[in-house]
Amino acid sequence: MGWHALSNSAVSLRCRASRFCIVCIKHAGLTVIIGAACVDHRTDDLPHLRPDIPTVLVVEDEATQQYILTEYLARQGLSVSAVGTGAMMREALNAAVPRIVLLDVGLPGEDGFALARWLRERYPRLGIIMVTGATDMVDRIVGLETGADDYVTKPFDTRELLARIKSLLRRTEAPPSDAPSAPSPAAVLPEHMVRLDGCTFDRQRRLLVGPDGATQPLTATEFDLLDLFCKHPNRPLTREWLLETTSARDYDSSDRSIDLRVTRLRRKIETDPEHPQSLRTVRGVGYMLVLQFPATP
Repeated sequence: MGWHALSNSAVSLRCRASRFCIVCIKHAGLTVIIGAACVDHRTDDLPHLRPDIPTVLVVEDEATQQYILTEYLARQGLSVSAVGTGAMMREALNAAVPRIVLLDVGLPGEDGFALARWLRERYPRLGIIMVTGATDMVDRIVGLETGADDYVTKPFDTRELLARIKSLLRRTEAPPSDAPSAPSPAAVLPEHMVRLDGCTFDRQRRLLVGPDGATQPLTATEFDLLDLFCKHPNRPLTREWLLETTSARDYDSSDRSIDLRVTRLRRKIETDPEHPQSLRTVRGVGYMLVLQFPATP
């Protein structure tokens, strides 16, 4: 049993032998208990969760926020477990797969975007709701593009969060299988190969390989731009930054030059260039290369 600091004035008393945590506030020399919850990170009892109660896994490293979420959702009749890191999340999933994961973006180590991609690859039917303090629309776009089903920003109304969870539970219906789905063929590609919408990018040989094995060469400027996108996947890149970073060759100083290069690339890498799936436009920002399996920088 021991005390753990939550903030300058709040602490928690956690009993190592149980899943019980007391949250207190210290003020004027007094310690006041403000609540308690089952927020322990142990996962050995997860396989015994009742199948008739929807299960939610909270992935949140901030203890106060973790307490608020677990305590509120448990009172709403949900079976709630909580962990604080990506590694602990994987451990929990090995024990039992929940219906929904509430995933904080700003986790230590692996961030929520990377974990959302990992979850979506292995558990296609799992519900994922991302939670973040950021209000930037770009963050929301990236979160949804990387596999999340929904997105809420802090501070949020717990009743709204509950409504979103219930809505997602209706959409997902049956719980996902405990066994991860088979990995995509893209997962076993060599590190220098990148799976795109209509082809594979061979960064080593500086060319594209079609589904039938036919190769298509890239110009120097096309390779530079596509390789740059691969080094920064699933992240909106501004036209100005792209222009500045790749202008060592034959780019002129206008925005239009980047737009033209992107158009030409789309004709080569997309199945339907008019409706791109890999190289997407982020309105008001620039472009983003969406990869299910990010390339090695």
